[in-house]
Amino acid sequence: MNIDKKTQKYDRQLRLWQASGQLALETSKVCLINGTATGCEILKDLILPGIGSFTVVDGKRVDGSDAGINFFLDADKIGSSRAQAVTEFLQELNEDVKGYHFVEDPVVLIENQPEYFLQFTIVIATELHEKFLLKLSEVLWNAKVPLIVVRSIGFIGYFRIMVPEHTVVETHPENVVDLRIDTPFPAIEKYAKNLDFDSLDNTDHAHIPYVIILLKYLDQWKREHDGNLPKTYSEKKEYQSIIERGKRTIDEENFSEALTNAWKACTPNKITQDIQEILNDPACENITTKSSSFWIIARAIRDFVTNEGQGLLPLAGSVPDMKSDTTGYITLQTIYRQKAKEDAAAVRARVNDILISIGRTTDFIQDEEINSFCKHAAYIKVIRYRSLQEEYISDPKKSEINRRIQDPQENIIYYVLIRAIDRFYESHQRYPDAATFFNGDNSEETASEKSTTEFKELKINVQSMLEEWKITNLPEHLDDFIHEMCRAGGSELPNISALMGGLVSQEVIKLITRQYIPINNTIIFDGVKSISSTYVL
Repeated sequence: MNIDKKTQKYDRQLRLWQASGQLALETSKVCLINGTATGCEILKDLILPGIGSFTVVDGKRVDGSDAGINFFLDADKIGSSRAQAVTEFLQELNEDVKGYHFVEDPVVLIENQPEYFLQFTIVIATELHEKFLLKLSEVLWNAKVPLIVVRSIGFIGYFRIMVPEHTVVETHPENVVDLRIDTPFPAIEKYAKNLDFDSLDNTDHAHIPYVIILLKYLDQWKREHDGNLPKTYSEKKEYQSIIERGKRTIDEENFSEALTNAWKACTPNKITQDIQEILNDPACENITTKSSSFWIIARAIRDFVTNEGQGLLPLAGSVPDMKSDTTGYITLQTIYRQKAKEDAAAVRARVNDILISIGRTTDFIQDEEINSFCKHAAYIKVIRYRSLQEEYISDPKKSEINRRIQDPQENIIYYVLIRAIDRFYESHQRYPDAATFFNGDNSEETASEKSTTEFKELKINVQSMLEEWKITNLPEHLDDFIHEMCRAGGSELPNISALMGGLVSQEVIKLITRQYIPINNTIIFDGVKSISSTYVL
């Protein structure tokens, strides 16, 4: 069998996000603001799996500290453009990926030409401070372009995702099996009823699929209990006893599987609250020419549930492995797949009606997208992120921060410190000097007058921010954390940069491929304790 080189090259990741995910990666355009060590580690982990192209926007020149901490720079590049230097090294990782650089101060670009960033699939901002982050985030937010803000200071890593809405169809749950045992559709119900267990020899009896066993005995139970499912514990045990009595020999594995899965027959098949909320969402109700394919299909499925589905989602059509002979398993598989095709066809027809009603052609949404949506309808996800404007200005999470900041094991204190350091930077155009720190017995060593002054100034920034949030009870451990941030001096560490590269690139791939569920919305990593925390800020 001939396998093309690209399939061989990306074989492992194709198993994770399939050809559709790989295509999304290969057509993506990623922008990195500032070629820092952390930024380069992120790009490395995106270039290797094969994004379409990347652009590094950076106006700085390489200095000794860059060459010392950035794996993609060396001493020969000192004095040259950092954007150009890192781009040249990064391009060597994958010949299929195009690399570009723009030698310009990102701050100047954000001030004078913010629309430049609208050409990208996603923007990753490193070492960009509050004032300019707010302006960039507003531009990208309005254009619905995802922005990821990343910071790495000493042993602390931080990143934040922001985009108005992110929808996911292929969330990759552990399984997408929906056997409909409690509410069998006509074809599977007929097949189960027509299979005469008593007429089968021992070999065939030991290969009846457990699904059919459950259906057969559940039908018997319903006939004896006014059509009701087993509800109480005793009823469920009684139902299992009926299955147990159907065994001919003690070692019939298919009956053991049926007993293990008997709970599926006792659990009513219904739409979960999370999915129902999506189907009731105003975006699903009010379909317009601006509606995405996700919401158009979701509306079609909602209408399907009300009509053909009789209160149920389209059938996924997947059948798990089970004890059976080949003929029996293929027959079962065919029945479920045929029903799934019929449901998808009904949804397709409803999608067509919706598209025509809003003036779009029916080829706007392809069959493959509808089929995938129907298969994963029970697991779809909608995430609506908070904007940076909300987080920083109009609606900061004051009570959440206040509740967590008193706990010395919580990472939320680093969020406050990163915000305070940004304010320090805006005042001085540099980070605090690395100087004051505590030794083992927690007694303060002799510190320079300058470092003491800077510690106090950073603490004033922290206190000012907490006062803005009406947090007056300062945590006892605050000084320790401020000293640690002063000691870091705004510098990156190669190991933390590498780790953040892996974390952030993973979320970028989720956003680009629209597969798996990305975090909402902030992660802070403490490299001293090796603890990561997720917050909705």
